[in-house]
Amino acid sequence: MNLRPLDRLGSIKRKLGVAIVVAVAVSALVSTIGLRYGVPIWLRPFISVAIALALVQVLARGMTSPLREMARAAGRMAEGDWDQRVTDTSADEVGDLARAFNAMAHELAVVDRIRTDLIANVSHELRTPIAALQARLENLVDEVETPDVELFRSMLHQTERLGRLVTQLLDLSRLESGSVPLRRERVELAALLDAVAAEARLQEPDRAIQTSVRPDGLVLVADPDRIHQVLANLTANALRHGPAGRPVRLSARSEGPDVVLTVADEGPGIPDTEVGRVFERFYRADHARPHASGGAGLGLSIARWIVDLHGGDIRPQTNQPNGCTMLVRLPAEGAARP
Repeated sequence: MNLRPLDRLGSIKRKLGVAIVVAVAVSALVSTIGLRYGVPIWLRPFISVAIALALVQVLARGMTSPLREMARAAGRMAEGDWDQRVTDTSADEVGDLARAFNAMAHELAVVDRIRTDLIANVSHELRTPIAALQARLENLVDEVETPDVELFRSMLHQTERLGRLVTQLLDLSRLESGSVPLRRERVELAALLDAVAAEARLQEPDRAIQTSVRPDGLVLVADPDRIHQVLANLTANALRHGPAGRPVRLSARSEGPDVVLTVADEGPGIPDTEVGRVFERFYRADHARPHASGGAGLGLSIARWIVDLHGGDIRPQTNQPNGCTMLVRLPAEGAARP
């Protein structure tokens, strides 16, 4: 157990002052006692120095031991051990440094975990379409399968999936690094929703995409391309999870200083236990859905980053009796919230 008698003092200067006072007091006390008991005058300084050094060593331990701990912990962290922490009970500047060190170590551990998960998830996502393509190509080379339209359509589907994943990863990387400047302008929401619906109908021609805007002529100051991307991602999600033959509804409405955009489906909805995780990268709430038929789990993460950049918020809302509505609230005039 570390002995740190000066931990409660809030300044290194005060601690040094206490150490000096203790050394002077010990010297005076030894001289007084030595005079009273006849200790030779030449011996008294040596006794004073020995006792003062011992006491100062004890007092100084609390000032220097956190620095030694940090040096050892930094060496272990350099070897990949992110669980290192140092004692941060001191109230002085060294204690502040120790607390900052512990906070940094925690953040590095979190970043390392995210990096490891990201590599594992990306590897998994890339492996599936690559394996499917490789199997089909091997069958063609070995003449197990004959070239036909359906075969090439399947291979095209896997190639498109790879392209979407790479594009989404690049988008997410740019958004997280803050290297995506927003090009804010006045956006007519009726035209924007119609464009998103038309794009979705190309992918799902048999599904109804309904749009509504209240009031007519509603305008939002935002980056049109990025808001289009948000709505496109949410609509693709709704089409994927909603039942066949049932519509997906896109709407925009004015609420005070905000504009609320919604994308609603009639699917199974999001369980209450999953609501807090749906915006995590590569996370899928519908674990029963076949992996190949689902998305990469990046669309909602990208949507959240874009909404955050606009100073808004995004959250899921359960429909009754079933289904889910993704609700996006943005400042109408484009001013980021504090």
